[in-house]
Amino acid sequence: MIAPIVVSVIMILYYIVYFGFLITQVTGIWKYAFEMIPLVFAGVTIRVCAERIQEIKEGEEDDLGKY
Repeated sequence: MIAPIVVSVIMILYYIVYFGFLITQVTGIWKYAFEMIPLVFAGVTIRVCAERIQEIKEGEEDDLGKY
């Protein structure tokens, strides 16, 4: 159950660092767009992580069992 959390934290940190670098390189309206993108990605990542943890708690350890 720790793996989804670790992967999610790594992805969110990557988004923050990558888009933080981009924000320093652009000006104007693009700066605001690049501020919103990592927030949206982080929200989606947290949502998917929460769903995966719920699946694990319900006993579904293997995603591929559905297919």
